[in-house]
Amino acid sequence: MTDRNITKDAMYDAVAPDDFESMLELDRYNNRSTAFDKIISATHDHFWDPLDKAYIDFDEPFDMENQPLVPEEMVIALSTDYVSNHLSDPKVRTRFINQSVLRNFSSILHGEQGALNLSASLCHVLKDQGAQEYAANQTREEARHVTGFAKYIKARWGKPVECGPALKTLLVEIIGSPEVYKKIIGMQMLVEGLAMGAFATFYNNINDPVGKKLLQLVMTDEAFHHKFGKIWADRTVPKLSPEEHAIIEDWAAHCFQTLLFNLVSPHQQLDLYREFGLDPDKVVEEYGKIMTDDVRRENMKEQTNIFRVLVKTLLNAGIITDRTKAFYAMYVDLAELKDEGERMVGDDIAEEGIRYLQAINFKDRPVAAVSIAAE
Repeated sequence: MTDRNITKDAMYDAVAPDDFESMLELDRYNNRSTAFDKIISATHDHFWDPLDKAYIDFDEPFDMENQPLVPEEMVIALSTDYVSNHLSDPKVRTRFINQSVLRNFSSILHGEQGALNLSASLCHVLKDQGAQEYAANQTREEARHVTGFAKYIKARWGKPVECGPALKTLLVEIIGSPEVYKKIIGMQMLVEGLAMGAFATFYNNINDPVGKKLLQLVMTDEAFHHKFGKIWADRTVPKLSPEEHAIIEDWAAHCFQTLLFNLVSPHQQLDLYREFGLDPDKVVEEYGKIMTDDVRRENMKEQTNIFRVLVKTLLNAGIITDRTKAFYAMYVDLAELKDEGERMVGDDIAEEGIRYLQAINFKDRPVAAVSIAAE
């Protein structure tokens, strides 16, 4: 299994999920890596409880009937003449925007459930105690994300919608994969990277204070989850053979393309169009007229653009090479991304959130400076 996992560092060594006997090896207990210690210790700084109103109160009201959750320019379908003209009534327009946001938040909820299951699965296969403890901590944090988004969706809409087929297929593929590198690239780097980009975008645009606070609280956790993938990349990618690098590079491109399709394809929201009396085929046709490569590239220039974070993550990790750079260059300026350095768009929001949590968690004693520790 080690070869299939392309293991280049002992702390990512793995066994089969049903091989518990390996966890009882005596030497294993004396071989704990320290690479994740700062991330593990920092869990105290960004602890929060979605069931405690001291952190977030899901009972605070929001006028869903008359106030859109986000600006309408965030709902691409409204940029088409067909949809915009059909939904001319302000209240219907607002409901369409808010139902579109429901689809986004439902996808986030399903993604958080996937992250919970995946991090739990890492506990069964990672032999290193430090890596295993980190995965256990992440499992706990993902569980509160599921609770938080489930409570928010219940408060605003009643219940979520089904997971889109593209995202569902990818989550099942990642979680069920026996290869640890697929789990780390697919979830810790790309799905978590997508989450940071999406959360930053919604945080900067959402009109609901409860939704805004929820996004920030979740980002205080996700910033650290993203670092787990970064540590893996720093210790693994430079040691790959050309053949191994190609395998990892192709898997990353596959995950990126699936996530891109899930978020921007009008085919993923056909039920929404039918709900509002729109012809889904006509909406898809109108999309094709406005979503040119130039439009996509212009949208990607926004610092908080969701997929910009994903491409930057892969570029900084050294996963993108001449083999695939033309694919990503369709969406972003790779040279521009390289010049931006390591800082991610959601880091400032997460650090502000940690200060908010420290004021609650450590109100009776001094706190340390905020730091999203990478290693």
